[in-house]
Amino acid sequence: MLDLDLGSFTHPSISQVGGKYWFYEKDEQSFPGQSFGLEIEKILHHTHSKYQDILIFKSTKFGNVLVLNGIIQCTERDEFAYQELITHVPIMSHTNPEKILVIGGGDCGVIREVIKHVEMGTVKEVTMVEIDDMVIKLSAKYLPQMAKFHNDPRVKIIIDDGFEYLKSLQTQSNKYDVIITDSSDPEGPAEEFFKVNYFNLLLNALNENGIVIMQSSENIWLNINYLKNLLVNAKQVFHNVRYLQCYMPLYTSGQLGLIVATNDCQNDLSSPQRSLPADKQSQFKYYNSAVHQASFVLPNWANSLLNN
Repeated sequence: MLDLDLGSFTHPSISQVGGKYWFYEKDEQSFPGQSFGLEIEKILHHTHSKYQDILIFKSTKFGNVLVLNGIIQCTERDEFAYQELITHVPIMSHTNPEKILVIGGGDCGVIREVIKHVEMGTVKEVTMVEIDDMVIKLSAKYLPQMAKFHNDPRVKIIIDDGFEYLKSLQTQSNKYDVIITDSSDPEGPAEEFFKVNYFNLLLNALNENGIVIMQSSENIWLNINYLKNLLVNAKQVFHNVRYLQCYMPLYTSGQLGLIVATNDCQNDLSSPQRSLPADKQSQFKYYNSAVHQASFVLPNWANSLLNN
């Protein structure tokens, strides 16, 4: 639906309060008893794709906002924090990251960040597998600074289920140096991305000493026991598994956790293997070598539960 009138538009996530319209992210399963709200200036688009409910609105403070199944995926104001950390931590932790695979990431923010390494001559091949082409099309229209490379010839985009794509690699020799899993939360088509079998598929798709990173859907303040179980699952497959945090206000509690893993036990994932060229550092709004290292630092109580 286009050209939506905010006064007559109805959606389970939108309420009128004091004459203003607010989007409220509520997820009783993941974070019961709390919600995150943004004031709406204008509804830009709403549709149901084959896979999910897609809502895009212009907020009063965070620019355009992409929402899938009632959960915020990104806003124009702070998306760079997540996109940069999930992309550059694994690439900068690898000594020779030539082939990159992105699972999910339909808003194309990760692709934008990977292209920086293509332009620096480090990355040679980029593939993105996204199940919902509607997310790509709408991001290109309403989030153009994120999806600026959705038609770039340097990027191979495959419209397919990421889980099924990884299963197809079991009979192929095609392997990747870094795999970035930028999935939505573990419900609907993304549910399989948080299970032990998925980690096995990731390992099969990696070159020797390859690195994988994934968003954990949770942070230490919301559901740390879920995080612990997810790390246990990852450690059934990978020998070197670390948890790190990204700070950004759009996610409930202001954080989102990431899990990075490899079978190279000599690789200290919390320390970048290379330095960014001095003339390229201005391209990075969030990531630098100090942030890379600091993102792995946890408060005592969380460190004790997750890392010990």
